[in-house]
Amino acid sequence: MNTEKIINPPSGYLVFVLFLALIGAAIYSFAIKSPVTGAVILAVNFILVLPGLVIVNPNESKVLTLFGKYVGTIKKDGFFWVNPFTVKKKVSLKAFNLNGQQLKVNDSVGNPIEIAAVIVWQIKNTASAVFAVENYIQYVNIQSEAAVRHLANSFPYDNIEDENAVITLRGGAEQVSHMLEKELNERLDRAGIEVLEARISHLAYAPEIAHTMLQRQQASAIISARRLIVEGAVGMVEMALQRLSDQNIVDLDEERKAAMVSNLLVVLCGDRSVNPVVNTGTLYH
Repeated sequence: MNTEKIINPPSGYLVFVLFLALIGAAIYSFAIKSPVTGAVILAVNFILVLPGLVIVNPNESKVLTLFGKYVGTIKKDGFFWVNPFTVKKKVSLKAFNLNGQQLKVNDSVGNPIEIAAVIVWQIKNTASAVFAVENYIQYVNIQSEAAVRHLANSFPYDNIEDENAVITLRGGAEQVSHMLEKELNERLDRAGIEVLEARISHLAYAPEIAHTMLQRQQASAIISARRLIVEGAVGMVEMALQRLSDQNIVDLDEERKAAMVSNLLVVLCGDRSVNPVVNTGTLYH
């Protein structure tokens, strides 16, 4: 692991004034018919003075190497002068957005799904970003895709296939995002990169099973709704029979109770409006 070294080089304003003064001196030398002196001054100026001037913009850094050896990193914005023989590589410290492409993978129970993630990342260790990996942007892209694939393989899409699943891709969005962010930080630590946020941006069944799974979800929703309706209807029938008995409104035998229960359940559980039938005779005719 490369250790980042922060350096604070001297200001470049005084050196820039020296650069202008040497330009004036060279012009004066040429004016007094001393071209050798003027040429030497210009050579020194453009070889030793000017190349050492460096500008660092806000949220940027310059990684310096001298003859293949890492010298340090300038992270403070401003105008500086450094060793003119150093190689200066600009590294941005701004936050980057990675809008990952949609990946077709299998979830933990084997269902093909489509998944994509949005990742916000930032360089924290410039030395690792420059020297530990060949291309840190490409490294982020590849490792992010690998992390998303691993995440999709670790959990089911929902509880339809695995009713005992504690975390699902669809239902556990916060937990899944937290796990993705943690795994990405572990994978990208080698490149000196910190993941600020990772979120699933797209999640769906693959087209070949999407229609079937939609029907299955609808059937499951209908069953759950019917179960709730039946539980409520049974409670209402029980309450009706109890109140009729407590208030002595009508005395029903077991056969009529069964008929009443059947009629009430039809009315309460049916998915269509019912048409009442008025009995103008006795209770048994």
